Amino acid sequence: MISEPGPRRGLPVRRLVQLYTGLTLYGVSMGLMLRAELGLEPWSVLNQGISRHTGLSIGTVTIVSGALILLLWIPLPQRPGLGTVSNVVILGLVMDATLAWVPELHSLGARIPLLAGAVLLNGAATGLYISADFGPGPRDGLMTGLHRRTGRPVRLVRTCIEVTVLAAGFALGGSVGVGTVVYALAIGPLAQFFLRRFAAPGAPVKPSPVVARGEASPERAILPE
Repeated sequence: MISEPGPRRGLPVRRLVQLYTGLTLYGVSMGLMLRAELGLEPWSVLNQGISRHTGLSIGTVTIVSGALILLLWIPLPQRPGLGTVSNVVILGLVMDATLAWVPELHSLGARIPLLAGAVLLNGAATGLYISADFGPGPRDGLMTGLHRRTGRPVRLVRTCIEVTVLAAGFALGGSVGVGTVVYALAIGPLAQFFLRRFAAPGAPVKPSPVVARGEASPERAILPE
């Protein structure tokens, strides 16, 4: 006997809270990395370089670049979701707000712990909003879409994209430094830890492009960058 379906349920509150808390904290972490002035992750390096040449705030550039990257999804087997649109808008707004509230630091003794805290916060934010499972962000959607289209390993596609982005950002004057290296080494283990920490009870932890290896096909990643 097949029971009749009940009334349509709304979006789970927990997942929505995770999504928007994670995206907000991610934007804060990006702003704090900028204030640390010890090097940025690849996409922020590019956005900072563009910002310096256009006069636009880095948050505005982050929003515009995210929207433009979505156009590259058109030929790919990738579809945007709530997390995708939210990612484009929220990260840049929160990033600019963080820069407005946090003053510049000149002491290396203050900037080093700020960098460490920003990377840790980024890992926690990653676990929060990937676990929400509302669709990939524009940059990770591009990565997973190219993975599906080309059949190449996620690790290879990710590396090619980020090396290209980093080189372009560096050429435009974006900040590359020890923070770039620390982020690259730490974000994978941190994201994996927090993905397990924030996963819904009983839900399997699917791989994401942050921690993916080999031929994995991540379905849930919504990272910005």
